[in-house]
Amino acid sequence: MCPAVSLDRFDLKILAHLEREGRCSNVELADAVGLSQSPCLVRTKRLQELGVIRGYGADIALEKLGNHVTVFSEVTISSHRPPDFRKFEEAVDGHREIVEWFNVSGGYDYLLKIVAPSVAHFQELMERLLQDDVGIEKFTSRIVLRQSSGKRRYPLNLIAAQRDRA
Repeated sequence: MCPAVSLDRFDLKILAHLEREGRCSNVELADAVGLSQSPCLVRTKRLQELGVIRGYGADIALEKLGNHVTVFSEVTISSHRPPDFRKFEEAVDGHREIVEWFNVSGGYDYLLKIVAPSVAHFQELMERLLQDDVGIEKFTSRIVLRQSSGKRRYPLNLIAAQRDRA
């Protein structure tokens, strides 16, 4: 885990506002968080340079684009040496349909979030991964039937408060 970055209440306000309104101008951001424009811009650039802000993007309503399926796959790999983890991670990074992956503790090694145009496409993807021999011992998949109406926000204040108590 990376060491925590020191943030004050204005930094947290900037992050929270940008999380909600990523396209806002510096003028709007400064007004929303109670800073003048120059210090607000300096703080925002600092947060970007520190890697706290990784980027900006649109929250896209996939259902408006056409049919798709979201699948969560629990994957167990056969060997647990660092090169085996790297081999698997490099393989999944090579597939656009795998939009997120997490190396997790518990009954399996990885949780993959997959977005594909159809169940058949998802199945072909998993068959390719198995054929590519990237170390998959077994996998279990769950197709999403319904999801929340919008992106949930990170609990920034709770995380910062926990860090400050430590």
